[in-house]
Amino acid sequence: MPGVTYIEFNGAAHTVEVPVGTSLMRGAVDNNVPGIDADCGGECACATCHVYVDAAWLDKTGLPEAGSQEETMLSFAAAAQPNSRLSCQIKMREDLSGIVLRMPEGQH
Repeated sequence: MPGVTYIEFNGAAHTVEVPVGTSLMRGAVDNNVPGIDADCGGECACATCHVYVDAAWLDKTGLPEAGSQEETMLSFAAAAQPNSRLSCQIKMREDLSGIVLRMPEGQH
């Protein structure tokens, strides 16, 4: 099963297995990874699963589509950066095995 490394703002790393087809938000929540609040349960309606995709993985995950709900939600996220994504919008695939996601200081 493919793995994901979630890195908390304080530097603590959590590497977990996430089934193919499962959102990276769900992978964090199911494995009790701190820092992913997921208040809306993955409906792309709250931005509390905001992550920074490691630069080495951006070509595989891509960025939010212009005008998308994800882009709108990220405009409300604290400390959004060019590599920001909502982890509920990234589905695990075999080619994402090893992906590294960093979390902001807080989910607001």
